[in-house]
Amino acid sequence: MSKSIISKKKSFLDLTSSELNEILLDVGEKRFRIKQINNWIYNQNVRSWDEMINLPLSLIKYLKSEILLHPLKLVSINGSENDKTRKFLFQTTRGNHIESVLMREKNRTTVCVSSQSGCILDCNFCATASMGFLQNLNANEIIDQVILLSSYTKSKITNVVYMGMGEPLMNYRQVIESGKLLNKNMGLGARRITISTAGIAPKIRQIADDNYSFKLAISLNATNDEVRKKIMPITLKHSFKEIIDSAKYYYSKTKRLITFEYVLLKGINDSTNDAKELVKLLKGFPCKLNIIPYNEIGGHYIRPEIKDINQFLFHLKPAKFIVTVRWSNGTDIDAGCGQLAIREKQ
Repeated sequence: MSKSIISKKKSFLDLTSSELNEILLDVGEKRFRIKQINNWIYNQNVRSWDEMINLPLSLIKYLKSEILLHPLKLVSINGSENDKTRKFLFQTTRGNHIESVLMREKNRTTVCVSSQSGCILDCNFCATASMGFLQNLNANEIIDQVILLSSYTKSKITNVVYMGMGEPLMNYRQVIESGKLLNKNMGLGARRITISTAGIAPKIRQIADDNYSFKLAISLNATNDEVRKKIMPITLKHSFKEIIDSAKYYYSKTKRLITFEYVLLKGINDSTNDAKELVKLLKGFPCKLNIIPYNEIGGHYIRPEIKDINQFLFHLKPAKFIVTVRWSNGTDIDAGCGQLAIREKQ
């Protein structure tokens, strides 16, 4: 994979307030231009300086030569403009690649963002694991995914989920900062932002203590340590009990429902007994359970047959908590849950 650096120039989003003031003073402009530029970026979702028609041409010329508008460079888009799901490939200024997904439904438009290039964990049923870990994204690289995808849809972005490449809670500070910026600069309510984790127990407790209002999703994918260790090595560091205890701590502190995600893998965690154990495990715990039939990536794991999926769901019926099924869109372009990875050279 090519790792050519895009540019040594800073992006506008990465500049501090004092740096922006200094730049404007150097070119004889007033501070109010910052507000104008921010409006173009966060509300109008422009892709180039030339689109900022209320700026003087001299300022636009200077900005084009000295400052990147976006910290990310769009490499390609997979899926047509009319498709409900489209996948976007970006390059960071360090030359690494990430993918983001735009999902349009009747009453909502969701952006699935990456928090890392590659992933620091090694869940062997997830395509991103094959990349290894390349870099943490900073807060502006995370929100730039939302800004750029917003410019490719006529619908307003209603939800952002941190379910792309990487483990968000292993990049805690930047992920939280990006969520705050989405809330402040793009007017996205905190309850419209979901942070997903494979189960970094201390960070689950920290997000509860820090009292952020973002929604939390935990990838469970098993009902005991034995199975979970085989598919999610993070369990060797944070046991199944530790993860469940941290989830209960989160609820006790915040009184906000956690969504547990459960990817169904044929012959691994899809038996009738697994379903019954799941009901017992989460009994009395206010939560939501999201069942995700596995999206295949050509490895050792396969999706259960529909009859087995339905049998699993049947045995979840006694549950007192909310149970939903996520039938991933975009699997034909490898944009489904667990399918994001950079496989070929760009």
